[in-house]
Amino acid sequence: MSKLFKHAFSDLYDISSGISSTKEQAGHGTPFASFRTVFNNIFLPDELPDLMDVSEKEKEIFSIKKGDILITRTSETVDELAMSCVALKDYPQATYSGFVKRLRPKTEGIVYDRFMAFFLRSKYFRKVIECNTIMTLRASFNEDMFSFLDLYLPDYETQKRIGDLLYHMERKRENNARINDNLQQQLKLMYDYWFNQFDFPNEDGKPYRASGGAMEWSPDLQREIPAGWSCVPLEDILQRNSEAFDFSSIEPTVDLSIMPSGSIALDQVNRSDKFTTNLFRMNEGDILFGSIRPYLKKAGIAPCKGVVAGTIHSFRVKKESDYNFALFTLCGKTFFDYAVRVSTGTKMPIVSLDSIMSYKVPYSESIVRRFNRIDVRHIICSNVQETQKLASFRDWLLPMLMNGQATISD
Repeated sequence: MSKLFKHAFSDLYDISSGISSTKEQAGHGTPFASFRTVFNNIFLPDELPDLMDVSEKEKEIFSIKKGDILITRTSETVDELAMSCVALKDYPQATYSGFVKRLRPKTEGIVYDRFMAFFLRSKYFRKVIECNTIMTLRASFNEDMFSFLDLYLPDYETQKRIGDLLYHMERKRENNARINDNLQQQLKLMYDYWFNQFDFPNEDGKPYRASGGAMEWSPDLQREIPAGWSCVPLEDILQRNSEAFDFSSIEPTVDLSIMPSGSIALDQVNRSDKFTTNLFRMNEGDILFGSIRPYLKKAGIAPCKGVVAGTIHSFRVKKESDYNFALFTLCGKTFFDYAVRVSTGTKMPIVSLDSIMSYKVPYSESIVRRFNRIDVRHIICSNVQETQKLASFRDWLLPMLMNGQATISD
């Protein structure tokens, strides 16, 4: 059994509030760690995506240095409170949001940054936060809570071994995500060239329309399309999986809350026992489309066999050769813009199944078949499944390593 040492959280770190900024300061200036960046990342990204116009004095007060932990200080739910993000390097000129707290190590050699990144996101620490949070209108992580929390940690060398192992596993997860994102961006660009601009390679390998390829007017689309192409509704390409789920088992479940905006890779699932009604069967590789608030741009690939919430349509292609074309039609800007236009309702606008199925697209069987040569479904699903397995293994391994039931050999 590995020995754990009791530490008062406040003995390990100094806690500081973030900068109170205005809308006028946002979008320009120097790098800025926002609530969103902290919430969504275990480690602070090398390049911070946000900017804030701040003074030199504020840069000094609200600095971010190696080993700092940024932690969300307020939330409407306990689940989103005290989500941590660790800085593995200094961030010159950067500051951080007033909606997060900064924890800065008081001494060296007691806490290891890579280890703390996973420890503070672990089920154990999440349970500590849940048990010590008092809900009013919003949950809050403040100096009072910080001052009385105790942490049970292994010695520094053990932390280092555990942290380095989990860090390399996390980098593999991030690499899978980059592969999926790069593949999506390349195929979206290819789809735009081939099916919006009609510059697919002609017989000579040159862009069709730009090289003078014959075009003809399509009354249905109210635009020119390549000669010999047809105009078809999506109902000729897709069929909805409408098999209702009977709740006789517990299945992986996709609902709108875990579908990412703008990404076809869905790396999270819920459980069907969290729902009581309105679930439908899905198969691995089904094309999913969020029908509520289509401006959120939620469409992607079902990562596994399971069920989906009724607010998500699960589609299969009638012909396998149409898969990539159907997927990138549904996740494309043109289709999302259409879905927003035809949706009904104010607070929760919804696009109907009929509106989706009646949407017409330019179609050439030979060009669509060529576009399907990359097996995007298999690549995305394989990477997502590996990512999920790594996350599950990490969550199982951390407490086993901490209590000595598992060890890391040199």
